[in-house]
Amino acid sequence: MEPKDTFFSKKRSIKCRGEIIDLSEPQIMGILNITPDSFYDGGRYKSADEIKNRVSEMIHEGCDILDIGAFSTRPGAENITENEERNRLTPVLELIKHQFPDLILSVDTFRSGIAKYVVENFNVDIINDISAGDLDSKMLDTIAELNVPYIMMHMKGTPETMQQNPEYKNVVKEVIGYFSKKVQQAKLMGISDVIIDPGFGFGKTIEHNYQLLKHLDDFRIFELPVLVGLSRKSMIYKTLDISPDESLNGTTVLNTLALVGGANIVRVHDIKAAREAIHLVNKFSKVNVNDWYE
Repeated sequence: MEPKDTFFSKKRSIKCRGEIIDLSEPQIMGILNITPDSFYDGGRYKSADEIKNRVSEMIHEGCDILDIGAFSTRPGAENITENEERNRLTPVLELIKHQFPDLILSVDTFRSGIAKYVVENFNVDIINDISAGDLDSKMLDTIAELNVPYIMMHMKGTPETMQQNPEYKNVVKEVIGYFSKKVQQAKLMGISDVIIDPGFGFGKTIEHNYQLLKHLDDFRIFELPVLVGLSRKSMIYKTLDISPDESLNGTTVLNTLALVGGANIVRVHDIKAAREAIHLVNKFSKVNVNDWYE
């Protein structure tokens, strides 16, 4: 492998609003959970002013894409109806589209009806699906119809069952095998912009998560952008015996390893720390080792 291929993947791009977004420089996806029960920030942003101030802060710190989630997928979370998910999303999307019209928006949903609603009514740019269409058989058809970038994540089981003793013979091979089928299916259906997410914490033990991170560069075989979501997850705080609130440093360490492994998008709660990690890894990757021997 040439030195230039050691860190960031070869040039990648997605198309949003008719514009090409270059992913050769890793992008930051900021997380805005508008649920009362997410594992880290559930219930923090309730009022319009709180949401507006938080989004403004994230943009100031360097957020490239805002991912909005109205359905908590942590184990034991409330299983809300599609109508409730829509009711949670509507006022927030109205506010953000009005206040921040140029911000690239992603909605985190596994429901095709929600995907169709947010794209057609609020021009949402990206759909982020934790199930890669497995929880809604209409999702891939809907994405093909909407013609928007699609993040497909690997999850073993459902949000209710995913952490009930997940087992793999080889987690890296099985997740890659899963995406081999899903990516081919998406291509056959005419979905042109696919981003893959190995699904850290979704139907994996802590050991499985670290195996996937260790072999993240194996996912380059697909020649597609790779997104990682490691922010403040249990693979950090359980390993260090701390709380999610104390997991920023651990998150930055793992995001750095993911960037070295070729991640194109990091999905995070903490924008400033992620921006600094990208800047430093980018600086490091551009060092010419031959300069030391001249």
